[in-house]
This record gives sequence, structure tokens and C-alpha cells, in this order.
Amino acid sequence: MRILFPPNPIKTPTLFNSLRLRFNSLRSHCANSMAVPPPKSAMASAVVDNEVGLARRFWIKFKRESIFAMYTPFTLCLAAGNLKIETFRDYIAQDVHFLKAFAHAYELAEDCADDDDAKPVISELRRAVLQELKMHDSFVKEWGLQGAKETPINSAAVKYTDFLLATASGKVEGVKGPGKLATPFERTKVAAYTLGAMTPCMRLYAFLGKEFKALLDPSEGSHPYLKWIDSYSSKSFQASAVQIEELLDKLSVSLTGEELDIIEKLYHQAMKLEIEFFSAQSVVQPTVVPLIREHNPAEDRLMIFSDFDLTCTVVDSSAILAEIAIVTAPKSDQHQPENQIARMSSADLRNTWGLLSRQYTEEYEQCIESIVPTEKGVFDYENLLKALEKLSDFERKANNRVTKSEVLKGLNLEDIKRAGGLNELDVHANEFTFEESISTGDIVKKVESPIDKVKSFKDILKNCSNDRKNLTVYIGDSVGDLLCLLEADIGIVIGSSSSLRRVATQFGVSFVPLFPGLVKKQKECTDGRSPSWKGLTGILYTVNSWAEIHAFILGC
Repeated sequence: MRILFPPNPIKTPTLFNSLRLRFNSLRSHCANSMAVPPPKSAMASAVVDNEVGLARRFWIKFKRESIFAMYTPFTLCLAAGNLKIETFRDYIAQDVHFLKAFAHAYELAEDCADDDDAKPVISELRRAVLQELKMHDSFVKEWGLQGAKETPINSAAVKYTDFLLATASGKVEGVKGPGKLATPFERTKVAAYTLGAMTPCMRLYAFLGKEFKALLDPSEGSHPYLKWIDSYSSKSFQASAVQIEELLDKLSVSLTGEELDIIEKLYHQAMKLEIEFFSAQSVVQPTVVPLIREHNPAEDRLMIFSDFDLTCTVVDSSAILAEIAIVTAPKSDQHQPENQIARMSSADLRNTWGLLSRQYTEEYEQCIESIVPTEKGVFDYENLLKALEKLSDFERKANNRVTKSEVLKGLNLEDIKRAGGLNELDVHANEFTFEESISTGDIVKKVESPIDKVKSFKDILKNCSNDRKNLTVYIGDSVGDLLCLLEADIGIVIGSSSSLRRVATQFGVSFVPLFPGLVKKQKECTDGRSPSWKGLTGILYTVNSWAEIHAFILGC
């Protein structure tokens, strides 16, 4: 996954790099694209356990799409309970078309299925859809939505219904239509394909129902869309979602790898069409998502800052640089030309780097222990700042050890560029010094501590013109990012750093999962008021992946 930040109206993202023996040698003038490498969490989520069922594997694999569906203006406003009734009415009208297509697709799938056990299950799922249609009728009566049924189908609904009914009719690339299928087995394949195009929608609604149900606050009174939430979070609907997944697994057992690939493509396409359907709902009220929606380039400047290592990279740059140094270093028995910078052997480099890394880890933990208050207090930025000055002293000493060790001496600039791959980004980082494109091992220390990092953050803002207000987003993952995270209007923590949580919590900082935080923020958007953001509130938002950040800032 790559997050693409458009150059306008968002200011070019700024990356910081300083801590944990991290030495980013890329200078900002080397950059020429907006691509940000995937975070570690995004890579991990792509690993799927082959022991779970087919449907579950697909859901895990395409989890990103479910996040995008949850973060649309429509779904967020529905979860917050302040979705305009006119918008909900239009949604119900379009969903009726969806459900009718589902009922017909189930009919076609039941006709194709030759399994005596599968047919009654499909029939039961179809009856559940018909019950859902009755529920929509009750919505119409309860909220005075008369006329919803007569609303013409919109293009997003047409795309999905056409796709579903074409699949159920056997009109999948490389697959014959039901009327031309020669054997019962071939017909069963069409039933499996049909369920592959329906299962993600069932699971997505079950997912949204449970997520929204968990956010209900009894102290706020009755939620206007409680009936919708209760319906999709109910045991019966959750059971239907499991039922269709189990049936898809069963009908897919005898399929070939190529046929399973077809089902995966259908599943993925259905997920994308669901996102498009939610995104197409006409939401005319102020919303907190996507952030760029309420952004007016003429009045404010949206600025995105991000830490570098383990936030928008998979591993520490220091580990990569050390490995390059070790791999390119001469062997102990090799003669080094006199015209080249003298270097340690690869074996000595590996040992030295190992010692430096272990010493850093041990002393870092001791330093964190020394700055954490014994008792949790209220949010206190000034005392936090003083505590992190001690961490800054530790970082400087650790960096000096690396310089004196000369472990990064002799690195080739071109090797470093290839390893970094950051382009068209405003990078603020420590830098190597070079002699004819070869690193001397010395480091120009520009951003090596939490204090340096927040100073650079503030300097960037000071250097902006005063013609517009700045709306800042900072994305980080470690204690070194804490000051910038708090100073930014929106601080987003990615990953699960225990030291960051521990330090911040003891200094009164609160961590709020991003989506529940946005639901709460959306509730504040009443009487046409747009959302407002400001820093130094002591609240940071947490995410598990870059998909959440992408969905929040840019939308689908």
C-alpha cells in the first residue's frame, strides 16, 4: 500500500528523522515523487493465515476497504447520529434496489447449487433479505420517508446491482451462462461466484453494525438511527453473515486455484463497489471526514508532518544503513586500495554495530524509567518538555558514539539513495558528510532529539506566510515524536510503542482511537458548524494502519 499525497491543496508532507540511532542521509533536494513507503502494520496485515476459511481470509486481506467504507461522510454521520434525515431517506431508497438485487441473486444461486445442504441455506438467506426489505418499510413509516421507494436508482447502486446480477447469471469472464452450463458442477461454480460477490457486503454491514453499536452512549439519550444499528448488530444478522461465509467456504472446496482467484476478484470488486455506494450518498452537512473536504485552500493551509522510521517505513533506516555498510565492507583478508577511505572489515562492523545497538537499547530503557513520574498527573506540557530534555541528552550521547565508532564510514551515496526512496518530500533529518560520494562517517546533527524535532516543527510553521491559517497533522510512533504530536492540531499515533504510551500517560496525555474520536467530533458539528481542531489539548488519536490515516485525510 502506498499513500499518495497530492501537491495541492496540501502542502508537501514533511518527514522528520532523528531517534534510535536513525540516520537518514537523504537530503530534501534528492526527492522527486510523493510516494510514501508502507508502514510495518500495513505489511503485517497482508499476511493471511491459510488455516482460516476462504471468506475470512478475503475479509482480512481486504480489511483496508472496510476501513474506507467506515470513514465515509455518510457512515460517520450515521454513527454520530446527526445524519440529515433527507440523506438517510435517499440511502434507504437506494438500499431497496440493493436488497431486491440480493433477493434475485439468491434465487439464481439456489437454482445453480446442486448440494442438498446448500439449497436450504441459500433459501434461508433469501428470506432474511426479504425481512430486511420489510425493515426498510418500517423505516419509511417510522421516519415519514414516504416516497423513498419511488426514488430512481443512482449510478453507484446500478454498478453494484448490475455487477451482482451479471455474476449470478454466469456472466463472469471465462465462465459460461447458466443456460449453457453442461454439468451440475459447472452450475455450482456459478453459485460460488455469486456468493463471492455477496459475502463481503453481508460481512461489511455486520462489521459496521457492531462498530456503531459499541459507540452508543446511553447518557446521550436515544440514537436517531438506533433501529438501523440494532438491526445490523443483531445476533440474527451476525449469524447470517457467518452463514453465507461458511456456505462460500463449502462451495469453494472443490474449485481450482484459478477459480478461487476469480472468487477473490469478485469479492474485492464487491467491496470496492460498496465503498463507492456509501461515498455516493449525498451528504450536504459539515463533516470531519475527509479532512480535506472542509479544507478551504484560500483560507487555510493543510500541512502534514510525519516521523520517518517505522512510521512510513517498514524498518529503521539505521538497520538498513548498517546492513549496507556491512555488506559493502571489505572482508578481513581483503586488501583495501590506498585511494579509498579506510574501513573496518565486515565482521568487525557487524560486531561493533551489535554492541552499539544493545547498549542503546539498555540505556534507552533506563532513561525512560528515569523520566517517568511515579504517579499519573493531569496534562502538563511544560513538565513533559523538561523530562524530554533528559532524553535529548541521551540521544546526543548515543549519536556521538556512533560517529566515533565509524561504523557508517564508507557508505556510497547512490546505495543510500536507493535504500531510502523518498522523493518530493520536505525531509528534515541528520545528514552524512561525503567525500566524492563516499560517507566519512561524520554526521551533521540537525534533528537528533525530541527537542530538535519540535523546534524544526515550529520553525517550519513560523516560516509560512501569514496569508492563511495553518491546520497541522503530525503522524508519529515514538517518544521522540511526542512533543510534535501534542503541538499539532491533530496528532496521530501509529503503532504500539509501549514507551510512548507510558511516558505520555503519566504526563496526563489521553489516547483515543481515531474513529470513535471522529464520531465524537462529528457530534459537535451542529447547526451547520464546521469541525474545529487545535493542538496542546493533551489528546492524541491512535490508528492501526495507514488506511485509517488515508481515509481520514483524503477519503476514498
